[in-house]
Amino acid sequence: MKIDFHFHLEEGAYSLSWLNRTGLALEQTSRNHSSHTDCESRAWIEHITRSLSRRMKEGCYSEDWITRYLEQGRKKGITKFGVVDHLYRFQEFKSYYEEFMRLDDSPLGKVQRQWLDRVCTYSIEDYLSGTRNAARFYEELSIGIEADYFPGSQEKLKTLLAPYQLDYVIGSVHFYEGWKFDNPDTQSQFETYDLDSLYKQHYQTVIEAIHSGLFQFMAHLDHIKVLGHRPTVDELTVHYNDVAAALAIADVATEVNTGLAYRYPAKEISPSASFLSILKDYEVPITLSSDAHFPDELGTMLDDAIQLAKETGYEEIVYFKNKQRLVIPLYSSANIPVLA
Repeated sequence: MKIDFHFHLEEGAYSLSWLNRTGLALEQTSRNHSSHTDCESRAWIEHITRSLSRRMKEGCYSEDWITRYLEQGRKKGITKFGVVDHLYRFQEFKSYYEEFMRLDDSPLGKVQRQWLDRVCTYSIEDYLSGTRNAARFYEELSIGIEADYFPGSQEKLKTLLAPYQLDYVIGSVHFYEGWKFDNPDTQSQFETYDLDSLYKQHYQTVIEAIHSGLFQFMAHLDHIKVLGHRPTVDELTVHYNDVAAALAIADVATEVNTGLAYRYPAKEISPSASFLSILKDYEVPITLSSDAHFPDELGTMLDDAIQLAKETGYEEIVYFKNKQRLVIPLYSSANIPVLA
């Protein structure tokens, strides 16, 4: 069984490179995908311009845009889908990020303020309306959200999420002391920290998030490696065991996420093979995800993720509906879920 339970409909920040990437995604997922030679013609440029104009007018929560993901996935043999977008995309949660992010007049703060103002452009109601409309036609679609966890943010986040009916909430840690460490524009901050201390504090936040009771599964557990900065292996093994134990105690699942392997300098699936082996020792449930941000990325490297999970000893994967965890055999093509 192949599932993709963590993909995004839009991200930003908006730029000419983003516009170019969106145009490429439209072409790659077009029902009348052109050949390379066609892509050098004036007619093709006019076609792409019209497609981009329509995409910008309709937005990322249109039936057309969401359907492109699902049709792409079906072509790759994916039978269960889980759509999310980052909490920081939605205006209802901007104050949450303003409370915990570093947004002062320092160089870092100014960069992050500009980033937040540019990506926080929609209402969560836009997202829910669009995805629920798609779910009427694709019953295999679950609707979730990816929420950033900050130290001490449990009660605030619980209150903010309470009004919304979701199939699942993914917990993630993208920040350290208010710094978004996966932003390439701020990676010089790594030079100001001792890596061992940085990783220790990061995984303590991950463990706090696991025990918060807010999340059905945790995203990309070793995301801190995203730009290629890593401490010693011995230090990592200690953290991996601590996180795996916390997940087992709290009965929270995690994912095998391929996004770090094909979109970031880390060039490695998350969690790493050694981390996943420790998770299996603790019998931590897993789901699969491409962490796609464009429809043509959906399902990328999922076969690699499945192979890694099999080699590690996993025989089943999980997905979520109405906050319930469901189990599917990893080896089977049967579409018969059971409650976890």
